[in-house]
Amino acid sequence: MSEAIPNTVAAESHTVLPPVDRAPLRRRRWRAVGVQLGCITVTVFMALPIVLIGLSAVSSREALDKFPKPLIPDHFSGETLSSFFRATGTVPAFGNSVLVGLYTVFWSLVIGAPAGYALARYAFRGKDTYQVFILLVRALPIVVLSVPLATIFLHAHVYDTVLAVTLVHTTLALPTTVLITASIFVAVPADLEEAAQVFGCTRWQAARKVVVPLALPGLAASSIFTFVLSWNEILGATIVTLSHRTLPAQVLTSLSEASAPYRFAGGFALIIPALLFILAMRRYLVNMWGTTLR
Repeated sequence: MSEAIPNTVAAESHTVLPPVDRAPLRRRRWRAVGVQLGCITVTVFMALPIVLIGLSAVSSREALDKFPKPLIPDHFSGETLSSFFRATGTVPAFGNSVLVGLYTVFWSLVIGAPAGYALARYAFRGKDTYQVFILLVRALPIVVLSVPLATIFLHAHVYDTVLAVTLVHTTLALPTTVLITASIFVAVPADLEEAAQVFGCTRWQAARKVVVPLALPGLAASSIFTFVLSWNEILGATIVTLSHRTLPAQVLTSLSEASAPYRFAGGFALIIPALLFILAMRRYLVNMWGTTLR
């Protein structure tokens, strides 16, 4: 009897385990590889035009006149960019674009963020209808808005100014700013705001010290969208200005008479400030996505 127990234990220790099913692990790995390939494909598709324009902007005129053009220029030169910035009206237009973009971001947040907060925190009659109504501004063509606004600006003596372009771009950006900030404020728990009021904060102090810091990544995302929209908008800026145009409007009016180097340098100059603004706001977006900067 005493010998049977060790034999039984030995038999159990030599029991063959069933094979491990590795199919779910393989599927997970292939899915991860597919996601990575998709991200790389989208990145290359979006970055390739920027890279090509950048290489053309830093190429010499002789390299641009070659046919077929090499993918990588033989030698780099700042002649193309320097001639672009030396062109009449380019530097003032560049400054106007930066000012209009920053002013548009500021006024869109000053007006749109409180409206988004009200949509997130208060229930009132016609709330859903109001949210749909503010989107009608984006549904209208820019010409429909620009021509009446230009007439108003002429009578108000603000036509052909940075203020006029700022008002047009703020009008275009406000609907999306209101809706984006509303969705961000909804995600911030109202209990935190109420707790701050219990500890002595007023409603304004609770919103400023508790809600706004938590909503800062979403506000940064709204700012990026607004700045890029303002920087790339051409038609409205062309209609409401003549001598104080933004850089896209200045480049557009010069394309018919411009050479290829001017066009490449203009495209590169239009891309870089928007990319720099996005990079400056990137850490807020990363915080919103729940990841960490490496």
